[in-house]
Amino acid sequence: MPKKRKSKPALKIGEPVAVYSSKHKSLPKNTIICGDALNTLQTFPDDSINLIVTSPPYADRREKTYGGIAPEKYVEWFLPITNELKRVLRLDGSFVLNIKEKAENGERHTYVLELILEMRKQGWLWTEEYVWHKRNSYPGKWPNRFRDAWERCIHFTKNKKFAMYQESVMVPVGNWAQKRLSKLSDTDKRRDESKTKSGFGKNISNWLNREMVYPTNVLHLATESSNTKHSAAYPISLPIWFIRLFTKEGDIVLDPFIGSGTTAIACKELQRDYIGIDILKEYCELAEARLKKKYQPTLLDIKNESEYQD
Repeated sequence: MPKKRKSKPALKIGEPVAVYSSKHKSLPKNTIICGDALNTLQTFPDDSINLIVTSPPYADRREKTYGGIAPEKYVEWFLPITNELKRVLRLDGSFVLNIKEKAENGERHTYVLELILEMRKQGWLWTEEYVWHKRNSYPGKWPNRFRDAWERCIHFTKNKKFAMYQESVMVPVGNWAQKRLSKLSDTDKRRDESKTKSGFGKNISNWLNREMVYPTNVLHLATESSNTKHSAAYPISLPIWFIRLFTKEGDIVLDPFIGSGTTAIACKELQRDYIGIDILKEYCELAEARLKKKYQPTLLDIKNESEYQD
């Protein structure tokens, strides 16, 4: 009798990622993979991911968990990973990197800026930079600076044309439009370009009598407070915003530093497929446990008044 072919077992937390070899053409969708990010990414097929959104370990942070990466070694450590991310990202895909340089010896380190320049040499386009304004950042006092209340969300792409669904993140205009209109001159209100042909008139039709408008590139979000088991979890509203902006239902979102699974939970709520990678078994188990719970996130709520100011 012919021998029965053994089916390959599904990957479980703590098992080696070698089960996904380069011979596999399909992705392990809706899976948390416990393993090294670089080694795991090398098993993924080319041009297979719609969106990458992640917050990698910051320099000299999480030393007890991720080992801590010295600022001067950070670019060297991260570039091989970004090279693999570029390979697996689709041509119309996006990569959103949440990161913030640390202050050291009285000044900000330059490793984030150096990383951006080196990634451009890899072929990445530095398309945009979003600011995450942390509404409830921790108070403190330092001799030469104030508390950190914002972080970078750097948007990289492979191509100038990429998938972007701007209408999905529109916000209520509130009474900003009426306040702005009251400050305009009669000439601006008329916008008489048919005579001048100058093109310098104020196109008030972009916002007048509209209930919804496009947001700015500043996201006003509180930090994560409910997840106490992960030292640096970002709020679920952050990945939700970018997932809505750069993907549609059924697309694949990758987080190579999934941590407690926030990005995966956001994907689940928005009917996107997710792939999460983390080297720590403790975090993988935490992510799996959170995914099993019925989780109702608080969606992005931008304060209309503060969002649209001159």
